[in-house]
Amino acid sequence: MILEPVIQLRSETAQSELRANRSPEARLEEALGLSAAINLDIAHSGVVKVNNPKPATLFGEGKVSELAGIVASEDLDLVVVDHPLSPVQQRNLERHLKTKVIDRTGLILEIFGDRARTKEGRLQVDLAHLSWQKSRLVRSWTHLERQRGGAGFMGGPGETQIEADRRQIQDRILALQKQLDSVRRTRELHRKKRKKIPQPVVALVGYTNAGKSTLFNRLTESDVFAKDLLFATLDPTLRKITLPHGREIILSDTVGFISDLPTHLVAAFRATLEEVLEADLILHVRDISHPDTEAQAEDVEKTLEDLGVDAQTGAPIIEVWNKIDLLDEAYRNKLLDEDGGEGPVALSAVTGVGIEQLSARIDAYMARHDDILAVKLPVAEGALIAKLYQMAEVLERTDGEEFILAEVRVSDKQRGPFRDVYSAFLTE
Repeated sequence: MILEPVIQLRSETAQSELRANRSPEARLEEALGLSAAINLDIAHSGVVKVNNPKPATLFGEGKVSELAGIVASEDLDLVVVDHPLSPVQQRNLERHLKTKVIDRTGLILEIFGDRARTKEGRLQVDLAHLSWQKSRLVRSWTHLERQRGGAGFMGGPGETQIEADRRQIQDRILALQKQLDSVRRTRELHRKKRKKIPQPVVALVGYTNAGKSTLFNRLTESDVFAKDLLFATLDPTLRKITLPHGREIILSDTVGFISDLPTHLVAAFRATLEEVLEADLILHVRDISHPDTEAQAEDVEKTLEDLGVDAQTGAPIIEVWNKIDLLDEAYRNKLLDEDGGEGPVALSAVTGVGIEQLSARIDAYMARHDDILAVKLPVAEGALIAKLYQMAEVLERTDGEEFILAEVRVSDKQRGPFRDVYSAFLTE
């Protein structure tokens, strides 16, 4: 059973700020999509208005009894409440409904656990799950609360069951953090190696199911798992691609964002999302056909800000309006006609419409700080002539009997190494 609570707040301002201005129906649909992502068989779902949230159970007594009747009659194994539940609320609901209850965070953690494929992904999921579980420890074992420690009857109270469990979880969290630090150091070494190579990094970010992996596959001609599914991709993937003018870049696909993503989840996946922090350019992929596309864009921007990426200090961001094939023809043609300049790039990763415009836009951005240089090389310097094509884009070449003259484009990352090799051969 999937429940979408709508908290009725007296303050209109507080109500308007709740859950990113999405309609309850849209939020329920997203919760159903999250549940479908781990193949749950949904027997019952609905929006539940909560006029007076109860500290003990969130819902009122009458609603809890009604829900318990539905759970019993349909023999349900799980109730998902698409709203944060306190540990006490979760425990009390499980007691009353006599079945397992999880909230939105628990559901997202289940999906992440199912999706993680690499060692790093599994470590990050375990860390996020334990951090969440640590807060779920409530006093369920009252018969163990006053265990005696030490020898004889004079011993003071020993560890309670809760304290023992919490300590074990904390020890496991510390062990996972050490392992993730090792992964982070390895990733940093790889990143340093990439920085020695001239290829800039372009990172794809966006709301989950916006089509990032499909676009990644289209641009890189690879076969990263892509499906019409929330959180289809969890582990980061990097591929090298060649732009229209021959420039090579590294494209990075990252985990999708979602509204109300818990802070400890963002923290756990920081190692993965560091690719975004180090990117030279960010492509914000939006599902322009989705009715909540504006709210989704706000959620992505907020998550980027939480990571320390903003328009002033972070890498430049180009908006990519994906899934235009799902729009009506008139609106689709309007977006394509407006495409150009500094605005969003409209495209369909499925059909390929607009992909050339995106590649050209990335190419133009990467070329903005390039140097155009003239080089005069002796014909006998075959190795230097060959290396010229590796370190720069040759725009024009004139062969003479003794020298070749070439006009080349040198990227800003390659500027220093290029001048080290060819400074003696540069001309006006």
